[in-house]
Amino acid sequence: MSSQPFSPAFNRRHFLSLIGAATGVVKAGVFDVARAQAGEDPVLAGRPLVRYPEKAGLILLTSRPPQLETPMSYFERAITPNEAFYVRYHTFPPPTRIDLAAWRLRVEGFVEHPLELSMDELVRQFPLTSFIAVNQCSGNSRGRMSPRVFGGQWGDGAMGNAEWRGVRLTDLLRAAGVKDGAVEVAFQGLDEPAAPAIPQFAKSLTLNQVKENPDILVALEMNGQPLPMLNGFPARLAVPGWFATYWVKHLAKITVLDHEFDSFWMQKAYRIPASPCGCVEPGASPARTVPINRMKVRSFILSPKEGARVSVGHPVIVKGIAFDGGYGIAEVEISADEGSSWRRAALGKDLGNYSFREWSAQWTPARRGNFSLMARAINRVGESQPFELAWNPSGYMRNVIEKIHVSAL
Repeated sequence: MSSQPFSPAFNRRHFLSLIGAATGVVKAGVFDVARAQAGEDPVLAGRPLVRYPEKAGLILLTSRPPQLETPMSYFERAITPNEAFYVRYHTFPPPTRIDLAAWRLRVEGFVEHPLELSMDELVRQFPLTSFIAVNQCSGNSRGRMSPRVFGGQWGDGAMGNAEWRGVRLTDLLRAAGVKDGAVEVAFQGLDEPAAPAIPQFAKSLTLNQVKENPDILVALEMNGQPLPMLNGFPARLAVPGWFATYWVKHLAKITVLDHEFDSFWMQKAYRIPASPCGCVEPGASPARTVPINRMKVRSFILSPKEGARVSVGHPVIVKGIAFDGGYGIAEVEISADEGSSWRRAALGKDLGNYSFREWSAQWTPARRGNFSLMARAINRVGESQPFELAWNPSGYMRNVIEKIHVSAL
């Protein structure tokens, strides 16, 4: 865990100056579309790179609502730049103008002292802490599922890793005074669908889940800057180790409940088979489902690129990233012989259990021909990646060992 408090003086002044400089306004829509395509990846082939306000060129999945994927080149370093961070909304239109002077965070419901906090009050009245954590869409890599499933056909870039700073959720709940008998905490943002028939996006955690993960933040800052509008300005929930469906953007209301939260996004959506693997046989329907939560172990090879040509007898540096749901990465191994043998990679700097971990290894092809390079990560409790895909009808939680194909000449 890399959570550290701000120093009480300098960092608070710095943070307030950053927030003061934020305009809270983003013009809607795409303002530039690149004609260059997303690369040789068959899942992404033909998709344009688009530029939204505050964003670099991202891969367009949909525009209504905005779903923008991060090109894999941005993951060659552990921290993902704000301008390259992926975008995922469930409803349209997204907020494009938020008056920070009028914005308030409300903590209400089954509490003794309801709160209504401005940004200034939030920052001045509560300790600020930080951690580095991966935010990953539940459906990241869904486009690679076989058999294919319904939903956004993401490549591998529906994820990012950033330093998140803000106020602990437990501190806010303590100040509000949670009443005996409370069981869940619900979270709602400012993004509202245009059509009344579409349910507003809202999520919940049980009170026990909140107590078990005291690192959960109301995040106000991302990589040392106010949150980009398309990543949740001015505040979002940050649930380290858990899939991004719980990281509610544009957070405005926290409601403590004495009953189970009855929301479409909890009761119907973002659910997985109630099996140890969260999977069923392809084509089957699960008998029972449970809400998705903690991320699984994953690793990606970022260099060499898919289809690269390398030289026989010359060392090749194989590099990538790995992460899991919060235990931390203990080891990464690579294979060039379809998994018959593995060699350990060197791990990069440890930025905390929730973060990407960079890794690298040297491989020298001894013959001409085609090779499949594979990488697998192992976390600190022994969890790793399977050779066979764990399939489910929603295409969630893919963490199979991936391959990169290269040719030695």
